[in-house]
Amino acid sequence: MLATQLAALTETREGLTETLAVVDGFDDALVHGLSRLGAAQSAALAALASAVAVTPLGDRVNEAVEKISAGSIGDEHLAALAAARSALLGAVHDELITGLDTALGRTRTAWTEGATPAEAIRSPRGAARAWLAELAITGWRGVEHELVSGAAQAIDGLLADPASRRLAVLLDGLAAELRASSPVATAELVPIRRWADLWTRAVLLAQDSWTPAATAETVTGRLLILGVDLHEHPTAVQAEVHAVLETPGGPTRLVRTAVSATKVDTVVGPAVWKLFTAYPVLIAALAERRSVEITDMPLLDGGDLYWIDGQAVAGAPAEPFATARVQLAEAAAPATQPLDRHPARIGELVLVEGYQLTKGDGYVAFAIGDDAIVVDTDRLPAAGPLTWNLVVASTACIGLLRWDAGTWTLQPLALQAIVKKKPAEAHTADWAQGPTDPKVVKAAARAGDAVAVLRERAGRLLRK
Repeated sequence: MLATQLAALTETREGLTETLAVVDGFDDALVHGLSRLGAAQSAALAALASAVAVTPLGDRVNEAVEKISAGSIGDEHLAALAAARSALLGAVHDELITGLDTALGRTRTAWTEGATPAEAIRSPRGAARAWLAELAITGWRGVEHELVSGAAQAIDGLLADPASRRLAVLLDGLAAELRASSPVATAELVPIRRWADLWTRAVLLAQDSWTPAATAETVTGRLLILGVDLHEHPTAVQAEVHAVLETPGGPTRLVRTAVSATKVDTVVGPAVWKLFTAYPVLIAALAERRSVEITDMPLLDGGDLYWIDGQAVAGAPAEPFATARVQLAEAAAPATQPLDRHPARIGELVLVEGYQLTKGDGYVAFAIGDDAIVVDTDRLPAAGPLTWNLVVASTACIGLLRWDAGTWTLQPLALQAIVKKKPAEAHTADWAQGPTDPKVVKAAARAGDAVAVLRERAGRLLRK
């Protein structure tokens, strides 16, 4: 990344602050509950209606605000409010992505609406809408265990239909967070934006008219892996792989692919890689820094490759930093699916080098020219070799640009550094086949193999 690119990226985008303020006002109304609107909350709903007045949503949102202010709250009114909130955050997302593409000179595939699948709605989404409506009417501060338990019936019905499991998992996650915080009235902090995001997405997915719009093509070519973003949760882990896809006679594209596994909260650190046994080709390619030859693998419109390990073969060694320097600037970025247009979902792959380190109280930034970008060291996973000290010693970084709390940050996926006067390189997935740091190996040996123990115990139970 050049100084001019970073300067253009960090320019203030017009209207973002005002748009987010409208969203914040609506989110505050959800804290209090739509049945208990004060002057501030009523003004916030009016501001939401005003913000989308000239759009196709204008009339519906204005009607919804009038009805809710009068005490009449229907499913269609909540759907209109959720759509308006989603549209505003989508506009923020689009403005940020436009600025990023302009700064980096990046081309991006335009979104084209695919044919809507002609499939019947088999799951009872009405129960989900009823529970979400009760949440909105009551408000987060009024949530107690009894209200949370009402989600169970809706979730059970949705899980029975594969087409609705996305909504089921979302509701289950929201209910779990609310349950952990109940009664919310006594909670010290409320994750206002997060819960409003989950509620909004769930309301939209719960509409009977909603069906998945993404279409897929099959692709064959060479995958050049640039980095891995590892997501850990007490009960699940996911490796999201970012790569360049070369196809014979076709364009070079930026793509993602993700593989997941369930786990227990005692499996942490480098041990999580042992859970990906269903993906030996991908895991070997990550650990050995190899390219991957793929055949007839589905690629969704949003740039997500549906990974099928049996349709992949590990190829020749491929140096990620060399690939990034040669290919990253020319590769076309994918379009964003409409429902995924949200600032929090931005994670754009970049190569940053030629920077100076600046440090403050608990933070590190990469400075290029008169501008700097903060490094999100909180996202460094314990399952890989990337550390704060390596960030400080680094000279080049492959990472994901993210936008959080009004500013851009950089999440490292790979680093080149000078360690003990010698060049060094580290990637998140370097330990995908086991840690290579002797200290980590010794620590793991002392702690024991939690995954092997759990599998052995599970085997005993199955034999019984």
